[in-house]
Amino acid sequence: MNSQLVDALKLKMQPVAVILTNDKPVDGLHFREGNMGGCVAAMLVAASKKSRTAYFDRNTFGCPGGGTGLGFGDRYGRFPIDCLLSTGNKEMAAQMGSAGPVMAEGERFYKNPEVARKWVNSLPITDIPTEYVVFKPWEQLTEQDVPKLMVFFVNADQLSALVVLADYNRGTNQSITAPFGAACQSILYGYAEGEKDNPRGVIGFFDISQRSALDRETLTFTVPYKMFQEMEANVEGSFLDTHVWHKLQKRQ
Repeated sequence: MNSQLVDALKLKMQPVAVILTNDKPVDGLHFREGNMGGCVAAMLVAASKKSRTAYFDRNTFGCPGGGTGLGFGDRYGRFPIDCLLSTGNKEMAAQMGSAGPVMAEGERFYKNPEVARKWVNSLPITDIPTEYVVFKPWEQLTEQDVPKLMVFFVNADQLSALVVLADYNRGTNQSITAPFGAACQSILYGYAEGEKDNPRGVIGFFDISQRSALDRETLTFTVPYKMFQEMEANVEGSFLDTHVWHKLQKRQ
């Protein structure tokens, strides 16, 4: 597919389309059924860096946070996510094998389990209507593909451009959100934005436990596909055509 926006950004990592479908991909990366240790964020990075399609269903989504982030409903269930995200639980850790040390200490993203539970309750949990979620790298997209979301991997300059362009024809200064979540859960927030008349772009990959999957300069910017199309239509004549942006490109 051709895109003036993608060309103008000069990305080092290619964007990834999130596609919802009932058709199982013929080939692609996927977790074995029952693999609770699989990381959806790592698959997203692989789709971008290695140009590999990846796919998931309700039996192959990896960890509970990944299943929730992909839109397979609330997959936390009885998993003590409130303890994991906060101060830990040593009794539970003894039953968790290799994940035990992390549970014992907790990730300390929230002050205590009660605050962490408030975060869980704030998630825009959804159950998508399709069987599969597919990550498809930009260079493999065809005109027949209908993405639900687009995920960009960007540095500070590129993120700045996307933030500015998101509000280019709106003037609301309310076109961006940056919620905390697991590294893959910008997808979940992206779904929620896609239901709005004026969706926002979602800045993400703030999950400290997964930041090592990317270099220190990179974050994600996730947009519903209809917002991507809106931004695409606004590239011509915008600041992306000016010498100021071209000057910034020289240092990327």
